[in-house]
This record gives sequence, structure tokens and C-alpha cells, in this order.
Amino acid sequence: QVQLVESGGGVVQPGGSLTLSCEVSGLVFSDYDMGWFRRAPEKEREFVAAIKRRPTDYADAVKGRFTVSRANEKNTCYLQLNELKEEDSAVYYCAVTRFFSLGRMRGTDVYEYWGQGTTVTVSS
Repeated sequence: QVQLVESGGGVVQPGGSLTLSCEVSGLVFSDYDMGWFRRAPEKEREFVAAIKRRPTDYADAVKGRFTVSRANEKNTCYLQLNELKEEDSAVYYCAVTRFFSLGRMRGTDVYEYWGQGTTVTVSS
């Protein structure tokens, strides 16, 4: 049974930082690529970041502020969120896929499994 479990969300002031984690089980983690998405209230789920073995991709809205990484020995993917803004408030989801290019990984349709999400609230 494949499971993705996100953690690390919380409430933070504008300008603050958080580190989200996504622990994956039930598959060979190193064989898969990872994506991060978010859904703000009353908005569609949107792409945030993706990582293959090393190459990464970011949405323009987060480029330069967020960093995606992975630790294959821990079956875990991370998303470091810096310089947070109120518009970053959302439920953040991780997901796994393979065989697709970074460009295609911006679409939700290529992902096989999803986590349940972790909530990030940026508020003063």
C-alpha cells in the first residue's frame, strides 16, 4: 500500500519560514519523481515545485523563495518555504510520478499517488 504523509505545516507570520516533509512508503522511492502542489480556499490546486533525481522546477510565484529537495535514504521529499507571504496560505500536497518530463510534472494528471495535505497559514 502506497502512502504519502505530509507534515510541517503551521501558522507563520509574513516573512517567516517553514519546512514541509513528505514521507513516502510502499514503493521504491528513488524510482519516482516528486511534485508539490497547493490549494488555497476557493481556488484550484496549483503546481508549486517538482524534483526528479536532481533537476527541479518551480512555479514563478515561488521561485527564489521555495526549495524542493529529496533524501532517498529517508524516503522523504522536502519543501523549504522562505519569505512567506499571505498568498502562500494553502493546503500543500505532495505527489509521486515517474516517466514524465519536468514540464509535464506541472500537471496534476500525471501523478499516481497523493498525500492528504498539510496546511500552511501565513498571517500577521
